[in-house]
Amino acid sequence: MDPSELDGESRKINKPKYSKFTQQELPACKPLLTPGIVITAFTLVGVLFVPIGFASLFASQQVVELVDRYDISCVPVDDKIGFIQNSNIDKTCTVNLTVHKYMKSPIHVYYQISNFYQNHRRYVKSRNDKQLQYKNVHLGIECDPESHAAGGAPIVPCGLVAWSLFNDTYTVKVNGETVEVNKKDIAWKSDKNNKFGKDIYPSNFQKGSLIGGAKLNESIPLSEQEDLIVWMRTAALPTFRKLYGRIEKDIMANDNITVVIQNNYNTYSIGGSKAVVLSTASWIGGRNNFIGIAYLTIGGLCLSLALGFTVLYMVKPRTLGDPVCLSWNRNE
Repeated sequence: MDPSELDGESRKINKPKYSKFTQQELPACKPLLTPGIVITAFTLVGVLFVPIGFASLFASQQVVELVDRYDISCVPVDDKIGFIQNSNIDKTCTVNLTVHKYMKSPIHVYYQISNFYQNHRRYVKSRNDKQLQYKNVHLGIECDPESHAAGGAPIVPCGLVAWSLFNDTYTVKVNGETVEVNKKDIAWKSDKNNKFGKDIYPSNFQKGSLIGGAKLNESIPLSEQEDLIVWMRTAALPTFRKLYGRIEKDIMANDNITVVIQNNYNTYSIGGSKAVVLSTASWIGGRNNFIGIAYLTIGGLCLSLALGFTVLYMVKPRTLGDPVCLSWNRNE
């Protein structure tokens, strides 16, 4: 057989079936960016973004926030590590705050920690998510060194994330009267329902030779231990806040707030700091000026570009698609 005939048969076999998709004949939008369209687009974005930026910034400024760092003031000695590691010392201290502006409930109580890298690869991997949901899960090396107790029994929950659970406590008083800090519903509902089992109970937790952070009540399932659930959602940055509870009571301007702190958590070994935060919330959440500033910046930039293009088009206009402007048609 002629080789040319074989080549023709091969091409017919390999030839794809005709379609508009394979031949790139589908309808396509090919906008023509005229000066009018570009100026209009920049103007619309600017007109939309600038009001959103002002509204976001205004809402952020309405948030009342009280922050007090207490890790230094709550340790009266120079040897801070020795002080915090000594279980025989009373670590109670008080922080006084003055409210300068009316705080509408609910008032969120946070603890803020700095220089704590919860996003460290070794730390983030030191957990077993299946163990948090199911019974009799085999533990590998992911939870070491907090995987098994001295007798070989598994630790529930295992790993360094749970082991380092925050254990400072706050008691809030307003004008000398103790107010309740509601610790219900402080965790994400999806975490409670989908990541922590309702029939999984802590066992052998914080019973080794090296105690990390808070202990857990072994009669309460993990799905109801909301302090643990909040802590187990690791932070992306070394300075972070986590929700401790809510005050379901308005606090008036010029009221005096006293926070009685049990200063138990050791941030001194890592050079970190601790602070207690009381904050209201707005429709965009807590105080965050970045969103408003970002919207204002982008909106202002778009309006400036629109104005610049308008002036340029009016000062030096040219016909759209004018062939005279082609390089080979320009006069030397």
